[in-house]
Amino acid sequence: MPEPSIVLVTGGAGFIGSHTCVELLDHGYEVVVVDDYSHSSPLACTRIQRIAGRRLAGVYAVDIRDRRALSAIFHQHRVDAVVHLAGKRSVDESLQMPIEYYDVNVGGTTSLLSVMQEHGVSRLVFSSSCSIYGKADGAPLTENAPADPATPSAASKWVCEQMLADVCRLLPEFTVLTLRHFNPVGAHPSGLLGQDSRGEPDHLMPRMARVAAGRHVRLSVFGGDYDTSDGTVIRDFIHVMDLADAHRSALEHLADRRGLRVFNLGGGSGTTVLELLAAFGEATGTSIPYEVVDRRPGDASRLVADASAAAREWGWQPTRDLAAMCRDAWRFQQINPTGYTSET
Repeated sequence: MPEPSIVLVTGGAGFIGSHTCVELLDHGYEVVVVDDYSHSSPLACTRIQRIAGRRLAGVYAVDIRDRRALSAIFHQHRVDAVVHLAGKRSVDESLQMPIEYYDVNVGGTTSLLSVMQEHGVSRLVFSSSCSIYGKADGAPLTENAPADPATPSAASKWVCEQMLADVCRLLPEFTVLTLRHFNPVGAHPSGLLGQDSRGEPDHLMPRMARVAAGRHVRLSVFGGDYDTSDGTVIRDFIHVMDLADAHRSALEHLADRRGLRVFNLGGGSGTTVLELLAAFGEATGTSIPYEVVDRRPGDASRLVADASAAAREWGWQPTRDLAAMCRDAWRFQQINPTGYTSET
């Protein structure tokens, strides 16, 4: 199979999706974006093109559960492969809205697969999550670690993975690479793309940046009594630019073998919340007040990736350190104090 040239990116205006689109454009791909903007902004697509110096082949405000509208896009463009990033990801929100999470994440993936099959498109890169491992504390996790999702957000991703495994087993023309990414942070070094959370951000670094910018009084640290060096949870942080590079690498290796393959994407080392706070302060020259509050349901004490499979099979490794993650996230916050509504 030749390397795909026209790539449809679902969720292409989102945090991971927008950076992945820039990466693909920089490497000569034609990119079609589909996004319903429920957790993103159309301005991200404008900025993608500004950074890359190239136009997107198409931008469509479509919910991927709308099969008729999605099919029309496939009619319009000769899509070679799909990078599937659309979906809901908030742990806290999924505990309040479990039905909607299954509807969007599982229903959206089912709709996408149906339309792909209708149009003879059989190559897919699926963005999953380390959250499917649940509370798998301990040594760095390989792809063979058992799944034990603890929230609807994680469980819906796991259901999608099982569905994709069945599709590849029963429909041998399909080739799928599932990417279980760990904790993406940072931003594009230009400061034009980043994690633009609507409302109160669910993720640690955007919350940290807002406190540093004076938009919030202090940061809530969920749990200070874990069995770690300072009592806070350990996570494996990966720069979103490295994650975007991994999605591009996955496209280049779809042709290696047919069927379903799973890869972890992370840095391979753990950082506690308080260590990240210190690194952010050192990299940005800011001070971040915080308070320790109760644990969140479903939080593991330690989630660290063994990403050696991607290194071995693709030659992929993250190249940006924690200081770069902090500096880039802070630059995005400074340039965009209220998110993409701060259009420059």
